[in-house]
Parts: sequence; C-alpha cells; structure tokens
Amino acid sequence: MGACEVLSVLLEADWRVPGRLVADLSECQLMQVPDAVYHLMRHTTLTTCNLSGNVITKLPPKFAVKFSLITELNVSHNQMSKLPDELCDLAELHTLDISHNAFIALPRVAFKMPKLANLNANHNRIIEVEVERLREAPSLVEVDLTDNPVLPEVHLALKAVEAPRVLLTEREKEDWEDLTV
Repeated sequence: MGACEVLSVLLEADWRVPGRLVADLSECQLMQVPDAVYHLMRHTTLTTCNLSGNVITKLPPKFAVKFSLITELNVSHNQMSKLPDELCDLAELHTLDISHNAFIALPRVAFKMPKLANLNANHNRIIEVEVERLREAPSLVEVDLTDNPVLPEVHLALKAVEAPRVLLTEREKEDWEDLTV
C-alpha cells in the first residue's frame, strides 16, 4: 500500500465529535503499521485508531510515542499475542479492543494505562489473568473476557471481582470435573 493510498484510507473527521480525528486502517491486509502512516501523521493529533481486520502480529514501541494522545485503539481481528510495554505511555487511552486475536494472557501493560476504562479481550485464547493486578488497575471499569478458555480457578476468582466489572462466558464443567456422570 503506497503513501497516497494510506492517506486516502486514513484520515476522517468524526462529524459527531468536533475535533476528533480518526485513522481507519481496518481491513487493509496490513502485516504492520506502515512507516508512511507515522510520517504522514507527524503533525496530526489523532484521537482514534482502527487497525482491526488485518494480519498484524505486533505493534511497534514507537506507536505509543507517535500517537500518544489517542483515546480509542482497535486492534481486533488480527494475529497479536502481546502488546509493547510502551503502550502504558498512552496517557489518554480510554478504550482498547484486542478481541479476536491470539492472546493467552491479558497484557500486563493494560493494567498500567492511567485512563483505560474499557478493555475488550473476548475471543482470544486467554487462560491466565493476574486477578490482583486487574483489581488494582487504576481506571478499569469493564473487561470483556467472554469466549476465552479461562482456567477454572481463574474463572472462579474473576467472578468474585467486584470492580472492574468482568464479563465472562459461563464455564461448562468438563466431563472429568463432573463426578455425577
């Protein structure tokens, strides 16, 4: 994808919210965030970035430096299994969507984001969650963990969490767990 194509897909003002600038690179078959995006956006204050529906495996650390003021980041429907620690520098990030990826644990960096309120992590391969870190996250309001194979003991611990609100798929007992069979 050339720089002109990126620019034509990339920028749009959100007419519903004055001053909101959206970068929409969804469904572009991207394997990474093109360097042209960083170059073209160097004098732009981006508030929303949609990278969903690509084949991205990782975000580079410079993403947080270049787009430090974004409030919404959507990297759903990719092939990601981790996030760079530098994303904790996204001081204004309110909503993070990492659903439909390959995460096996909630990324630790999500617990360090100062304004992150909504974390969508459904449809991953998450089996482990650091429940205490989740409880202590500074601003998390809701975490969606539906359709993840969370371990039984983690599932039980997450159900006991009062804040943030944790969405879980009801766990069905495995045959070996059900002694009534």
